[in-house]
Amino acid sequence: MKILPKTAGFSGLQGLKVLILVTGLALAMSTWYLFFHQYHDNSHVTWFPSAASCDVHAHPCSVALGSGRQLTFHIDVNGPIEAHAALPLEVDIQGIPAHQVNVDLVDRYRDSRIERFVLDAITPSRFRGQGQVDKEVQTATPWRARVILETPEGDVGSWFDFEVVKKS
Repeated sequence: MKILPKTAGFSGLQGLKVLILVTGLALAMSTWYLFFHQYHDNSHVTWFPSAASCDVHAHPCSVALGSGRQLTFHIDVNGPIEAHAALPLEVDIQGIPAHQVNVDLVDRYRDSRIERFVLDAITPSRFRGQGQVDKEVQTATPWRARVILETPEGDVGSWFDFEVVKKS
């Protein structure tokens, strides 16, 4: 009887276990990717551009939403916006009823780091809450606050750019 040498590599039950593990990991990553993009899909939002020159932490910035409606956003901090520091977020609206206001903080370099904060209604037209850029930065990093109003007529929103600096 001739004895054949064992081949290098996976064979039999051990190879099957590795393939099952790899397949499970691929399915888990695909599910996460689908959920992430479905949850953060803002294609249903009607966007209104903000003024590029507005500095949201120096003073409130307003955006006309058409038909006499307006959104005003402000990050109420003294000095530069630092990573890991609490950010008091304020949104005032006029001429449009909103049952919820969300603020998404997005890293503009990657456009993938999204942190969503739901603001509390103080009055029917004023919303406040706390946000935080929970990421280490080495230098000044550009971020974007996407303010989304959930209204009976559909979601409307605008965006406001700002910089985050390393916490001193």
